[in-house]
Amino acid sequence: MTSIVGKQTARPITPHSILVAQLEKTLKLAQQSNIPPEILDSLRQSVQLAAGLDPYLDDYTTPESRPLAALAQKTSQEDWGKRFSDRETVRQLEQEMLSGHLEGQTLKMFVHMTKAKRILEVGMFTGYSALAMAEALPRDGKLIGCEVDLYVAKFAQACFGESPHGYKIVVEVAPALETLHKLAARKESFDLIFIDADKKEYVEYFHTILDHHLLTTDGLICVDNTLLQGQVYLPPEQRTANGEAIAQFNSVVAADPRVEQVLLPIRDGVTLIRRIA
Repeated sequence: MTSIVGKQTARPITPHSILVAQLEKTLKLAQQSNIPPEILDSLRQSVQLAAGLDPYLDDYTTPESRPLAALAQKTSQEDWGKRFSDRETVRQLEQEMLSGHLEGQTLKMFVHMTKAKRILEVGMFTGYSALAMAEALPRDGKLIGCEVDLYVAKFAQACFGESPHGYKIVVEVAPALETLHKLAARKESFDLIFIDADKKEYVEYFHTILDHHLLTTDGLICVDNTLLQGQVYLPPEQRTANGEAIAQFNSVVAADPRVEQVLLPIRDGVTLIRRIA
């Protein structure tokens, strides 16, 4: 798909990119119809305003490191459909699951701001967000990444090996909840926890983290996909199972007196949570 600004874009998977695609489709239909010129001009301006935002954010955000760029490129070149059909992966994966430049640099900034030394990532995929955060960790910092898929874990570890910060990352290959309970049993805690795994288990991740004190006193939880393509604020009948799970998660967090939170419209939605009680 080619946008109004002439750049090749990935499949729209965020509320904003889906909105851009809808506006572009509407403009094309309007151009083929007997629409008054002032309406066409208004539509063109709307598309330009919407389509220009994501490229502008990328252009004016600190560039990703070479290892991160290489990891992203390697992920995009992988035939994930074939890996799943050949049973090399345990679930269907796609390159759009990558956190990407803007979110990666945002997470990296959060690590700097919180001065985190221990990070837990619940759901890693090919490791873009893990490596972005590891780049901000001090030399003695540590990141534990939870990944259920052995193939993906090996893929990520190979990429980490190309970065001078890769040694800070330890990958635990198991279902995320199993790893969370194992870490809790070891009385481990983390300054920053990033959640980006099975959407239907988000509520359980959240409760496990708080109930078992996996978050340090002044720690920060970052949760990905909390807008999920806009499904959370669309009518319930327009939600997928994952969309309904995220809508429920957002409600659970908002009603929990132990925390306060802010939902940021970064990519597919990122919620920041801190414990207050």
